[in-house]
Amino acid sequence: MTNSLTCLRRLAILLALTVACAGRAHSQAGRLPTRSAPSTDLLIAGGTVVTMDAHKSVLEDGAILIRGTTIEAIGPRAELQARYPQARKIDARGRIIFPGFINTHTHAAMTLFRGLANDVTLEDWLEHSIFPAEAKNVTEDFCVWGTRLAALEMIEGGTTTFADMYYFEEAVARETKAAGLRGVLGESVIDFSVPDSRSVDQSLAQIEKYLEHWKGDPLIRAAVAPHSAYTCSADTLKRAAALARRYNAPLLIHVLETRHERDESQEKHHMSSVAWLDSLGFLGPDVLAAHCVWVDDADIKMLAARGVGCAHNPASNMMLASGVAPVPAMLAAGVRLGLGTDGPAGSGNTLDMMDAMDLAAKLQKVSKLDPRALTAWQALEMATIGGARALHLEREIGSLEAGKQADIILLRADAAHAVPAYDVASSIVYSMKASDVDTVIVAGRVLMEGRRMLTLDPPSILAKSREYADKVKKSLTPAETK
Repeated sequence: MTNSLTCLRRLAILLALTVACAGRAHSQAGRLPTRSAPSTDLLIAGGTVVTMDAHKSVLEDGAILIRGTTIEAIGPRAELQARYPQARKIDARGRIIFPGFINTHTHAAMTLFRGLANDVTLEDWLEHSIFPAEAKNVTEDFCVWGTRLAALEMIEGGTTTFADMYYFEEAVARETKAAGLRGVLGESVIDFSVPDSRSVDQSLAQIEKYLEHWKGDPLIRAAVAPHSAYTCSADTLKRAAALARRYNAPLLIHVLETRHERDESQEKHHMSSVAWLDSLGFLGPDVLAAHCVWVDDADIKMLAARGVGCAHNPASNMMLASGVAPVPAMLAAGVRLGLGTDGPAGSGNTLDMMDAMDLAAKLQKVSKLDPRALTAWQALEMATIGGARALHLEREIGSLEAGKQADIILLRADAAHAVPAYDVASSIVYSMKASDVDTVIVAGRVLMEGRRMLTLDPPSILAKSREYADKVKKSLTPAETK
C-alpha cells in the first residue's frame, strides 16, 4: 500500500511538472506570460509628484498609494509610508512621478512601415507608397506584430493610453490589452476595398461584432473610425455615426489635415469639412477629430460648441508640410485639444510623446514669432489631462488624483541633459527624453520597472519586425519606396 501511494505521488508530481513546462512552451511569442495582479497595495514613494490637477499641484518628496486599479491617496512620503507600512514599495527618489502620456492619434500597426517613403507630400505618400504597401502586406498577423512593436515603443516612452485608427482592429485590441495599455481603438471605414474588408457593408458588419465583443472592457474602448470627409461618402459617414451611437462608442476621423482637403471641400460642398460634417449630424461630444490644421475661426467655434475632441500632431504636420494648426486659438476657444504622434510611418516616424510636446511648443513659438504662444505647462496639459478631455475620459485618467485610474509613469531626473532643473514643466518638455522614462503603470499594473519590460518580449518583437521589413521591401517596386 505504501509503495502504491509513493508511486501515485511521483506520478502526480511528474504530471504537474509536464503541464507547467507545456504551458511555458506554448506562451505566445512576443508576449511574456500573464502575471497575476498583486494582492497588496503599491506605494510609490520619495519622488516629485506632478499631479496635472486643476491647480498644477507639485509635491516634493511625495508618495502615491495605489489600491487595485485606482489611486487611493496622494501625500507626503513620510505620512503615506506610516499609514501603509505593508504596501509593496517602489522607491521613486530622484524621479518625477507623473501621469501617463495620452497619445490621441496613432496608426499603431504601421510601425512596420516606419521610414517607408519619406520627404513626400501626404497625397504622394498615400497613393504611391502606403496604399500599395498595405494592399500587398497588411494582414491580421502584420497588425499583431505591428501593434506589439508600437506597444513596446509606447511603454518605453511613457504612453499609457492611445487612440488608434487602422485595420484588423480586433487584433490591435487583443494585443493592446495583453501589453497592459489602455486604448481607444477605431476600426476604419473607407469607401474602397481595404485589407480587411471589400465594402462598406462588410466593414460595418465587422465593426458591429467588434463593438459588441469589447463592450464594457476596463482597458479597451472599441470605436468606429471613418477615415475622412474626402474618402467617405455622406451615406458612409451617417451609417458609421449611427452605428457608433447605437453602441455609445467613440467616432474617430481625420479632419482638415491639408490645404488640399480644405480647397476640395469648398469646391465640392461650398463649405469647410467641419461645416459639412456638422450638416450631416456627424459632429458631437463622441467625436475625436485628428489634425484640424486648416480650421478657420468658424470651424473652431463649431468644434468647441459641439464638444468635439481634437488631436494635434505637430511632428506629422511638419514632416508632411501640412501646415501649422492654430493651437492657441483652439485652446482659447475651449476646444478639447490633445496631443498625438500620428502613425509612425512617413509622418514623424515615432510614437514619442516627449518629442511631440517639445515640437508642439516650439512650432507655435516660431510660427507666431512669440515665445509665449504655447508654454511648457500647456504642452504638458495637452499630453495628459488635455488628451483625456479630447477622449472624454478626464474623470478617469489624465491627472494624479485620488479616485482616478492609476496610470502613472516615473521619469529619471538625474541624466546630464536633465540637470539642473529650475522648473519641472520646462525640464520635462524641453530637456527630457523618452529614454528617461523609468517605470510605467497602467490601472495599477506595472508594465515596465527600472526600464525592464514586464508584459512584452522585446527580442522576439524586434526580430519579427525586421522579418516583416524584409518582406515589405521585396513586395514593392523602387518607385513605391521613394
